[in-house]
Amino acid sequence: MPLTDSDLFLTSMEDVARLDHDTIEPSQHLTGPSLAQQQKRKAAELNLNIDENYLRSELVELLEPNALLSYKNAGVQDAVFKNLRLAKYQLDATLDLHGQTLKNARQALFEFITDCQKSNIRVVVIRHGTGIKNKKIPGVLKSYTNKWLQEIDCVLAFHSALRHHGGSGASYVLIKKSDEKKSENRERHSKR
Repeated sequence: MPLTDSDLFLTSMEDVARLDHDTIEPSQHLTGPSLAQQQKRKAAELNLNIDENYLRSELVELLEPNALLSYKNAGVQDAVFKNLRLAKYQLDATLDLHGQTLKNARQALFEFITDCQKSNIRVVVIRHGTGIKNKKIPGVLKSYTNKWLQEIDCVLAFHSALRHHGGSGASYVLIKKSDEKKSENRERHSKR
């Protein structure tokens, strides 16, 4: 005769001993913080600075040393871009990246553009060089500058400079207005 579920249960529980009590003694309570809490406190005490620089430094497709750099955000008018290309705007600041390592150039470019936007500087020149003198890997810094400028949110447009400003070894960059300047313009134009 086949066994029922209750018969199977009872046979499997034959060697189980009944507990004398059903209360559990508390183990010795730890008086200090746990290891995770200690690590968290240590990190907070160190006040670790988070790198705000979001520019990526993975491999990029290398450009020819004399390649023309040109980028325009969707909201930039054609006439504004043309004026930038022809250097018709006042150039308010310059950053020279010649001879810097990629790591230093990445940090310098990010800080420079961020500071320019905060200071309401709208048009700048970045001198990245062409990399022609580097026989092994020409155009490295130029290629990364091209990529990084496209990643920075406040960069509206950029274009290779005219010959007297550095030619294909430099770029004009148009930067967004700061939030303060935008609200200032709104107030000025609403009073008319």
